[in-house]
Amino acid sequence: MNVKEANAMHEHDDAVSCPAVFVAAPASGQGKTTVTSALARMLRRQGRVVRVFKTGPDYLDPRVLAQASGQPVDQLDLWMAGEAYCRQRLFEAAREADLILVEGAMGLFDGEPSSADLAALFGLPMVIVMDVKGMAQTAAALVAGMAGFRDDVRIAGLIANACGSARHRELIEGALPASVPLLAAVPRDPDLALPERHLGLVQAEEIRDDLEARFDAGAEALAAEGLAEALLALPPVAFTPAPTEASAPPAWLAGRTIAVARDAAFSFVYQANLDLLERMGATLHFFSPLADTSLPACDALWLPGGYPELHAEGLAANAALRDDLRRAFEDDLPILAECGGLLYCLETLTDQDGETHAMLGLLPGAGAMRGRRGCQGMQTAELPEGPVRGHAHHRSQASGTPEPIAHGRRQRHPAPGEAIYRARGLTASYLHLFFPDNPAAVARLFGAAAVADDSSFSSDAPPSDLTKECHA
Repeated sequence: MNVKEANAMHEHDDAVSCPAVFVAAPASGQGKTTVTSALARMLRRQGRVVRVFKTGPDYLDPRVLAQASGQPVDQLDLWMAGEAYCRQRLFEAAREADLILVEGAMGLFDGEPSSADLAALFGLPMVIVMDVKGMAQTAAALVAGMAGFRDDVRIAGLIANACGSARHRELIEGALPASVPLLAAVPRDPDLALPERHLGLVQAEEIRDDLEARFDAGAEALAAEGLAEALLALPPVAFTPAPTEASAPPAWLAGRTIAVARDAAFSFVYQANLDLLERMGATLHFFSPLADTSLPACDALWLPGGYPELHAEGLAANAALRDDLRRAFEDDLPILAECGGLLYCLETLTDQDGETHAMLGLLPGAGAMRGRRGCQGMQTAELPEGPVRGHAHHRSQASGTPEPIAHGRRQRHPAPGEAIYRARGLTASYLHLFFPDNPAAVARLFGAAAVADDSSFSSDAPPSDLTKECHA
């Protein structure tokens, strides 16, 4: 009897079991996403159902992982989403998956809470991905140090990335402690690595065919190592549901239609946010500020983040839609504009080539790119509707803006975080909000009436410095 059949027999029990692996690394840039996507594709090609999660406030990697696995990918973050949310998502995944993969962020012990904290909380064995170029026995020494750093984390093995030769592999494997096997050696091959650009990886939709080739090549390399059998043979992890159902808020948005900008310019959207709006009863209507000439009929509007600076000329040229959006603003429609959406709401935006383009002009101010220097950090948006956790990550700046109504509250640093602006029904900020943190506040933000406070949906984890704070 396999794990899914056993779970089906006990579908009403409090726990379900499923093999699960936390893919971690000693630092960023080791190839975690490359290896995780190859693992997902390898198992998918074998007819397995693999559910993948990404830790931290990441928009781009989950879309790559979703393409590789053929399944939706959610973020898991103990500070931004809370333990109950993470527990419920893992429980739901375990009910249908043959294997759960969780990709970490940064180094496995970095931040509070760290990737290791999440793995320890849910009993997930960790597999270390390490770029071993330029070292051999030293790679084994680093793994041994990580394996002994905390007694509540189990390192199940090493995947040596960018391995140069069979002899290179032998040197690493021979030096590893007996408790940490070498699970696989990924060859040093540029055709396996995922491309990078701008704030991070390019968007999956832009290079879909190229990614497919890389996924398949990586899957073949890992299959040759017998990695699927090794991971599926790990003892299953028992997952329990959250004490309070984290995914069933009241239907506060029933009967309301929310127009959501979604195209190459506006694509930074958590699937969890969309799912929550629909669970609260909203009807979502997607539109393209680049291609559509009219705003769909709606009761509220969401302009999420993305890359408007890469498409500023096209946004400026769509005068018909810009006029529609201005009319919606003058009609006091509830509008949420996040990061790239904020830039779109300003009077002008100067792109990376120094060209300035007219934007919506809903807020005074000018947006401009500022090269490699950026800002990132986890913050709580202190909104009149209630606090909502989220994060900032941008390499632009807004000048000449009006006095903000509030600022984001940083996790640890006392300095004010990102400015929060309000004009008529518009709320705009560089902050990307994680809606499940406070559904009641989000429902109010999109114009719902008579919403009661419900603290059972708020995050319950201590403050974190998982990502760097920005002291601009």
